[in-house]
Amino acid sequence: MPLLAVVALVGRLVVLFGLLMGVPLAFAVGRHDAAEQAFIIGIGVTLAAGLAMSLATRRFRRELHPRDGFLLVALTWTLLPAFAALPLKLALPDLSVTDAYFEAMSGFTATGATALSGLDALPLSINVWRCFLQLVGGLGIVVLAVAILPLLGVGGAQLFKTEMTGPMKDAKLTPRIAETARGLWVVYFWFCLACLLAYRWAGMSWEDAFMHMCSTMSLAGFSSHDASFGHWNSPLIEAVAVVFMLLAGVSLALYFVAWRQRSLRVLWRNAEARAFVTVVLGAVALISVYIHAGGQYPTYLEALRHTVFHVVSIATTTGYASQDYAQWPLFAPLLMILLGCFATCAGSTGGGIKMMRMLLLLKQSQRELVRIVHPNVVNPVVIGGQAVDARTMQNVIAFMMMYGATLVGLTMLLLFSGLDVVTAFTAVVACVNNIGPGLGEVGPAVNFGGLSDFQTWVCTFGMLLGRLELLSLLVLFTPQFWRR
Repeated sequence: MPLLAVVALVGRLVVLFGLLMGVPLAFAVGRHDAAEQAFIIGIGVTLAAGLAMSLATRRFRRELHPRDGFLLVALTWTLLPAFAALPLKLALPDLSVTDAYFEAMSGFTATGATALSGLDALPLSINVWRCFLQLVGGLGIVVLAVAILPLLGVGGAQLFKTEMTGPMKDAKLTPRIAETARGLWVVYFWFCLACLLAYRWAGMSWEDAFMHMCSTMSLAGFSSHDASFGHWNSPLIEAVAVVFMLLAGVSLALYFVAWRQRSLRVLWRNAEARAFVTVVLGAVALISVYIHAGGQYPTYLEALRHTVFHVVSIATTTGYASQDYAQWPLFAPLLMILLGCFATCAGSTGGGIKMMRMLLLLKQSQRELVRIVHPNVVNPVVIGGQAVDARTMQNVIAFMMMYGATLVGLTMLLLFSGLDVVTAFTAVVACVNNIGPGLGEVGPAVNFGGLSDFQTWVCTFGMLLGRLELLSLLVLFTPQFWRR
């Protein structure tokens, strides 16, 4: 039975996830905070459930087939947030089940949209758990499993491709997919360590440095303070965040290749990385001049400081804030949210459709314009000196059609539920692109806690769709997927 074979592996992932809960438990024990018992119960329930699933289905274990990857990733990303929400609900009894699951899903998908307020007063271990979820989910729990769990067989490659982002998933960095997954996690680890030390050097406490390292390198944006980076009002801390958000917005695979070749030239030669940096710098120049001319800040240097931080934060889908940028002229925050839809590179921890898809669409549009004038010309789409095959272009076009339909459909659901158009549209864009804050009732100065249960579940589904890049999840709803 195919489903039971997948459940057997899901059980092992649940056990791995339960062990990861030991990180916030260590903080809870060290501080003797109020969430200590919640994490003990959470770990016990998670490990018991994982072991029960694994043992009950052990005779159905087999090598995974290509279709199994989609089913396993969907089950994993739906089930694990439920276990992640358990300590939140136990430690915060006034938190509804809906909001607890939303918070866990937001962390796990590295979205950063929160339904909680009073973050400064929460137990330290709860804030650690929220941020640590983002660190694990940023690169992907299944990628971690491929790196460390044995006996995945050929199916491990399918799992890796299903969870990794971007349109070109078939390129191999190493002969063995497990070696590639381990390489990516090693790169991720060293960047995380550097970010942690940089935040501590800039003036954060060790606890805040750890939590904000988690949410910076995952481009997720949770903070342990209601004021986010406004809590420090420090240009130095903001500068550290900007540097590491930009680094995390580039494909981790590129760093892996640069390390193996012992050369940084591979980074600048990459068309997607160049486009990412160019677009972000162009937006900074435009918005800083715009808001300074509008009188938002008394000096251009102050306008530039806040523009750099917020443009990088939103464009990379991190979602940090040091100011209520929703009070800026509407053009500026809307442009930043638009950048969050596509600016980050495929293979990074950022959300959105990825810069690679945008480049392919622009080149395809240019190609069609040329073919109107010269119908018989041979003019393939070329990226980085290599022609892109027709199947990849078809996948990109299909993805964009589903992406547009998803934004419209979920926005209409929120409008039907009574939200105003600005809140509804920006909430959907922020969730599907894993940006975090939107505008209106879900802007940077407020949160998603004011939404109804129905509206919260719509946003939760949007986060899951965005993190799994739509097609990997929506394929499960097609009759062809279930036919033998």
